[in-house]
Amino acid sequence: MTLVHNDAREAEARAEPRVEPSPRPFIPRNDHTVLDPPPLGGWDPALSVSVVIPAYGGQEKLDLTLASLAAQSYPADLMEVVVVDDGSDPPLVLPPIRPEHTRIVPSLPGGWARGHAVNSGAAASTADVLLFLDADMIAFREHVEAQMRWHHLADYVAVTGHLRCVDHRPGALAPGEVLDAVRRGEPETLVEGPGEELAWLRRAYDRTADLSTAGPQAFRHFIGATGSVRRAFFEEAGGADSELILGEDTHLGYRFAQHGAVFVPELDAGSWHLGRPQMEHRKAEGARYRYPLVGNRLPLIGHDIRRTGRQWQVPRVDAVVDTVGHGFDEVAETVDALLAGDTDDIRIHLVGEWSRVTPGRHAVLDDPDLDVRLLHEHYRCEARVELVGTAPEPDPDVPFRLLLRPGQPLARHAVRRMIERAEAARAGLLRATAPGDDLGGPRLERTGAFARARRLGADEGELDAMVDELFGVHWIDGESLLFTPEPSEGGPPEDWADRLAAARAGAEAHKARAERLKRRFRWLTGSRGGRFLCRIIG
Repeated sequence: MTLVHNDAREAEARAEPRVEPSPRPFIPRNDHTVLDPPPLGGWDPALSVSVVIPAYGGQEKLDLTLASLAAQSYPADLMEVVVVDDGSDPPLVLPPIRPEHTRIVPSLPGGWARGHAVNSGAAASTADVLLFLDADMIAFREHVEAQMRWHHLADYVAVTGHLRCVDHRPGALAPGEVLDAVRRGEPETLVEGPGEELAWLRRAYDRTADLSTAGPQAFRHFIGATGSVRRAFFEEAGGADSELILGEDTHLGYRFAQHGAVFVPELDAGSWHLGRPQMEHRKAEGARYRYPLVGNRLPLIGHDIRRTGRQWQVPRVDAVVDTVGHGFDEVAETVDALLAGDTDDIRIHLVGEWSRVTPGRHAVLDDPDLDVRLLHEHYRCEARVELVGTAPEPDPDVPFRLLLRPGQPLARHAVRRMIERAEAARAGLLRATAPGDDLGGPRLERTGAFARARRLGADEGELDAMVDELFGVHWIDGESLLFTPEPSEGGPPEDWADRLAAARAGAEAHKARAERLKRRFRWLTGSRGGRFLCRIIG
């Protein structure tokens, strides 16, 4: 069925509010192949879409982008275009050739750059789906339609369009020429050659069958140049981080992943990117700029980038230890082991009856609240420990949540080992046995996996089973892998030989210097040295 609309259909659509369907099919891991999108041109869309275009200057390219959107196969009555002018001088204007429902809005006060403009456009629009598009793109005829068919199948997919970079000379193309070529389905007539794909993205698609076999890192391949998501999901995930100037699209993808998104590359949503993106030819400079800004907010950027031995804005792990009914010694032993571990990037929530810690006179050694007081005092100044009355809800920014009982002091490497095993298995939940307790050992929950299980309707008692179906539960032997120190933890460091050699070399250097000083002293205090000093003094 050809996607067309008539005046009667448009009038009906504007007269009656549209009911937004919210399908939530079961999609394991990132296997979007379980969905069966309809053929292009052979279905009846129901969802509206706001195409949000952040723009700063570049009026000529924006005119070409809007001309291509005016030729889209998706029904015009279901599509609006919101251009966000992020402080252009002179201000941007709407060209004659543009989609029917197009407007320009300014960025909201208090920020600038792409992430802030994305949020500004989302706030100014009303449609069911948000499709973000760069202001230097020529979208092929089915670009919007190809992405939108996925959102009719599931309300938690994040779809990425397909782009190829092409050379562009100012004035080489006219908006009318773009409109005609896109409308005919012949965008290749606008450029010379097939264009160039983003090589890193193509390698990822080839390696993971278009991300269908990708693991938890699939979010890395959500690009801001062309991507779409349900509005409700965008808002639930917190939108873009307005403080990020570069890397905001990767961080936005991370937020989607933390809320259970499935990432879909739609290769039929073709487009030309006019010129190469800045980060493609200034990669080293871009990486240097993003390192502290994105690194503070995105824990899953790899051990090779996020340095150890310090804390970041968003920790890698949230640990929860319930102290109620437990004594000071077993709690302190457990928590101190976490703090001394080689995973420094950790935040610990100590659940306790802290209201019992009151001022005023009380018994000292016989105080019934003695253990609570001791724990409160022991950790009140530790920045990585938060004293809470009840276990907090999972923080959607933190990738892992560790639940641990008092009396289970972990070895120094244990948290790192759990993360490594969970990542290797791509598991949504990692469980470990404990000495003498096969079921009560530590558990490491992947936040995004549990978010998806909740989205699919699992209640608290069903979460583990649902996560197992979606991502798998991986068991390990805690006694050997988590509670037993590694050889290097109880003995000399691995580089002990190098350290010893360096210490010996330093000692030899000091010994040689001491001998030189001793000889100089003997010379100065001898007869020749004495005559030399006398001449200097007198």
